[in-house]
Amino acid sequence: MAGNVVEINDANFESEVINSSVPVLVDLWAEWCGPCRMMTPIVEELADEYTGKAKIGKLNTDENRDTSVKLGISAIPTLIIYNKGEMAKTMVGVTSKKDLKAALDALI
Repeated sequence: MAGNVVEINDANFESEVINSSVPVLVDLWAEWCGPCRMMTPIVEELADEYTGKAKIGKLNTDENRDTSVKLGISAIPTLIIYNKGEMAKTMVGVTSKKDLKAALDALI
């Protein structure tokens, strides 16, 4: 993962996301997904901008089937914002940086 983006997986999902003391944006993606690749620069920019205020991470759905199934992911990219261990907002498909910032700012 680039810069401040946290790699989230089946093994660390609970510690990185559920038990986080700050809001967490999780980008659920796969290598073969074109729209997912479109989100990568946005996610990386947010990770740099929200350092210390929120955690920004990516979870590869192909490599982390358990978490993907548990979350009921049926389309990617799916972006989920968690706050205090609970899902606060879910966005499916390519999402603007403006919309993601607004959702994060509402929790900070």
